[in-house]
Amino acid sequence: MPEKSQWRKPRTELVERFHEAAAGIDGLEFRKMFGYPAGFVGGNLATSMLEMSFIVRLPEDERQERLADGWAQFEPMPGRTMREYVVLPEAVAVDPAEAHRWIERAAAYVRTLPPKEKKKAKRR
Repeated sequence: MPEKSQWRKPRTELVERFHEAAAGIDGLEFRKMFGYPAGFVGGNLATSMLEMSFIVRLPEDERQERLADGWAQFEPMPGRTMREYVVLPEAVAVDPAEAHRWIERAAAYVRTLPPKEKKKAKRR
C-alpha cells in the first residue's frame, strides 16, 4: 500500500456499503482512522476501511483459518502489519450479509478485550 499521504479516498458508495454492513452491531461506535470510517467497541478497533478494502479484527484461530483460505493480512504500509487484522476479500465485502457477519464477528471478539483507557491530555 502507498504511504498515508498517497492513500486514495474511497468511493462514496463504498463508504455507504461499509456503514450499512456495520449498522446495528451492538456497541459499535464510528469514528475516523487514517481518514477512513472505522468501528470501535470499548475504544478498541474492530473494523475499518482503508482505500477500497474492509478490514476486520479476529482472534488468532479464526485469523489463521482465513489466512489459510487466502485472505490477506492487513498491512497499512509496507512492512507494517497489524497482526490481528485481515482484509475481507472483495467477494465477501460486496455481499452485505457476509460483510455484516464478519464485522459482527470482529465486534464479538473485540467485546472480549478490556476497554481502552482514555489517554490523558498532555500538558504544555
